[in-house]
Amino acid sequence: MGTSSPEDTVTQIYAEKFAEEVSNLSGGTMKIQVYPNSTLGGDRELIECAQDGSIPFVVQNTAPQVSFIPELCVFDLPCVFSTIEETRETVDNPEFREKIDPLYEKAGLKLLGISDQGFRVMSTNKKIESLDDFKGQKIRTMENSYHLAFWKAINANPTPMTFSEVYIGLQQGTIDAQENPYEDIVSSKFYEQQDYVVETNHLPHLITLIVSQDFYNSLEPEKQAVIDEAAEIALEYSREQSDERIDGKIAAIVESGTEIVPVSDELRQEMIEASQSVYDSVRAVAGDELVDAYIGE
Repeated sequence: MGTSSPEDTVTQIYAEKFAEEVSNLSGGTMKIQVYPNSTLGGDRELIECAQDGSIPFVVQNTAPQVSFIPELCVFDLPCVFSTIEETRETVDNPEFREKIDPLYEKAGLKLLGISDQGFRVMSTNKKIESLDDFKGQKIRTMENSYHLAFWKAINANPTPMTFSEVYIGLQQGTIDAQENPYEDIVSSKFYEQQDYVVETNHLPHLITLIVSQDFYNSLEPEKQAVIDEAAEIALEYSREQSDERIDGKIAAIVESGTEIVPVSDELRQEMIEASQSVYDSVRAVAGDELVDAYIGE
């Protein structure tokens, strides 16, 4: 199994718990070795290796998967959910899974579960209290066209940058801000260079556990059952760990003197209205049926 994340992350916890349960449930006859920190390649390489079966298992965020499965841009719709519980109910919903699972299978992958690291939030040196406050903020984002489009829609200045360069970019003023889940903001110490963390909660940071479809199909039914059960246990455990760890990460940020800024309902609504072009773009690719299944009411 490969991941591109550091050891001290929910992504790694999810991967290691899955490997542990596969061993336990199989009585030690099935073993999975987990390689973190892009040891086996970056996100793109990991997906390609999962497709051809050379690295059967991968745990990763959904954003880089859009290049391989365009319809997964549905996960890039901004400001859909108010709570992470709503997000989990949606991605676990059998009706939604009936629509999303075949998309992975078409790409040669099997989706075993979708966990998360809570929401992505923004850190910055400018207190954000209105839509105008986003204007001109040079913010580092992932290299994902829908993420870029969202920040442009609310008048920020999004700039893709390699994750490893973000701290130096903030330190040197190359960028004004960045957006990530609390977990990454603390583990990479971005808060040391920022005065505020703004709870934009613009996207849930979803983490998928995937396996090569050919590899999975080659296994005996008993071994497939072990993988399925281990995936369910690991999913529940990783979510529990995510919830517990977020409180600790927020406490560390507050203790450092960086201020947590909530986003008002009015501002959130303005962000949604400003980013309707992103919704239109996603519908054009993912289709109304999938989008409606994701956003619900």
